This record gives sequence, C-alpha cells and structure tokens, in this order.
Amino acid sequence: MYSSALMAFLHHLAAFTLVAALAVEVALFKPPLSVVQARRLQRTDLIFGIAAGVVLVVGMLRVAFFEKGPGYYWRDAFFLIKLGAFIVVGLISIYPTLTFLSWNKGLKAGVAPEVAGARARSVRMCMMLELTGVVVILACAALMARGFG
Repeated sequence: MYSSALMAFLHHLAAFTLVAALAVEVALFKPPLSVVQARRLQRTDLIFGIAAGVVLVVGMLRVAFFEKGPGYYWRDAFFLIKLGAFIVVGLISIYPTLTFLSWNKGLKAGVAPEVAGARARSVRMCMMLELTGVVVILACAALMARGFG
C-alpha cells in the first residue's frame, strides 16, 4: 500500500514539475534573449525533459504493477487519449529543445542567441501547443479519476 502511494506521489511530483518547467520556459522566452536568459531556458528545458521521463517511467510502472493493472488502463479511452497527448507534447517539445541546444557554442563564448522572428514564433507556438496538450492530459486524468472511459 505504501509503495502504491509513493509511486503516485512521484508521478504527481514529476507532473507538477513538468508543468512548472513549461510555464517557466514560456515566461523566459521573450526575445531578444540575454546570455543569462538563454542559459536559464536551457536548464529549465533540461528539468522539463527529466520530469517528462520520470512521469512516463513512473506512470508505466503504475500501470503495470500498481493501481488497477494494465488490463484496466489499456481499455480506458481517456487513458489512451492521455497517453497519446503526452506523446504528442513530447514530440512537439523537440523543436524548442533543439533550438535551445543550438545556442551552446555561442553561449560558451558569452554570445547571446539571436532568435529570428519566424523561429521565435515557431518556438512560442510549440510552447502554446504543449500547454494545450497539458490541459488535455489534465482533463483526461480528472475523467479517469471519476471512473469515465
């Protein structure tokens, strides 16, 4: 019983960390960027990625070994939508991550990244789509918790 509660705690902690990191990224990404802002964005994106990995691993462990078992979850429409939305958010997050990583060489030299208008709009759009995906995930989680699906 305690192990199930611990897994739920870790899952929720990682999920809240993921949402917080995404919110911080949105707040920090305001071109023109300084070297400090760019480094903070990179660190925040790393936290986002680690949190996403923990959410996925702990979530799958909960499905496989805790709670109601895999047979229940794999037949739950809202679980499948939630998992699909999580995967889509992860795929969308690749573009901002690659953008942030492309700044490494310049940042090591102390040069702030120049984010062109179209690229800045694309990164911002990805972040907004990620936030939308998080809302879908939260809605599905609430519906699952109430026995729908």
